Amino acid sequence: MHGLRTAYFTYREGLRDIEACLRSSPTKLYHMGVGGRVPKSTLADANERHDWRIFADFAEIVIRRARTLYLDDPFGEELRLSAYALDSTTIDLCLAVFPWARFRQRKGAVKMHTLLDLHGNVPTFVWISDGKLADVKILDQLIPEAGSFYVMDRGYVDFERLHRLTAASAFFVTRTKDNVQLKRLTSRTKESADGVMSDQIVVLATADSRKHYPDKLRRVRYHDQDNDRYLIFLTNNFELPALTIARLYKARWQVELFFESWTWCTPLDAMEFQGSIGQNRPLVGSLDDSVAPRIARRPLFAESRARSHKLATRATVSAESAAKQWSA
Repeated sequence: MHGLRTAYFTYREGLRDIEACLRSSPTKLYHMGVGGRVPKSTLADANERHDWRIFADFAEIVIRRARTLYLDDPFGEELRLSAYALDSTTIDLCLAVFPWARFRQRKGAVKMHTLLDLHGNVPTFVWISDGKLADVKILDQLIPEAGSFYVMDRGYVDFERLHRLTAASAFFVTRTKDNVQLKRLTSRTKESADGVMSDQIVVLATADSRKHYPDKLRRVRYHDQDNDRYLIFLTNNFELPALTIARLYKARWQVELFFESWTWCTPLDAMEFQGSIGQNRPLVGSLDDSVAPRIARRPLFAESRARSHKLATRATVSAESAAKQWSA
């Protein structure tokens, strides 16, 4: 059990790799609670029999402590409230090994939906779903945190679901779709900020849309000078500067970088652990109705954490990813 847990933190590639690492430091096994030699078969049995909830509970403890450590970690904006980036990534699986994960006719996959705390880039919610599940439906599983910001791409634009965030006193920042019809009510005084073209108060133009979201919205039009693109953001926050709204959306790219660096949850992992991964890998869990694979669910409408008000530095991104930050 301890060997498996250690392996998850040190990015081992398989059971044989774990066995070799444990053998390399026999004098330290005692302090880990291991009484003797740990063969590969013992690890395989533990991986198959131990309930994944053990790892999920342990992950919740680690995440809770990590969020405390990174409570005041800046992500590019001077923001006292909590801010989260929501997105998903598809994990390809071998259909012959995982027939329950059918994604296409000859392809298997699951989808990992992740809510990332931008203060420290710590995942606070992970949900593994069928690969075909639409991203927007994961909003039904979230418990909004009052006063927090949820930054999402256009795939999460569903005004009935977004209105639930407003009703919970939470804020969202997203990009509007081309087919969304909006009616301008007033124009706010444009700030003397680079890139902000307009800042308007709007409502949904069609009666059917207003049934789902009857409240006002804020539309910020922004010019990305680096890529010469015009972007339109929607938010239900009317207090922050327009430039901050645009930069909040740009910070959403941190969840994409998180997916890129999450090397321990790869198709290679799935092939090494075979069928047992569907039931016992931490943060993964089973896809059947008896298991709800999730972590760090917060109390309903929990109060947002207050943060110290200090100057923040700009979020860092890789050179290869810089040009894609506004793409979604």
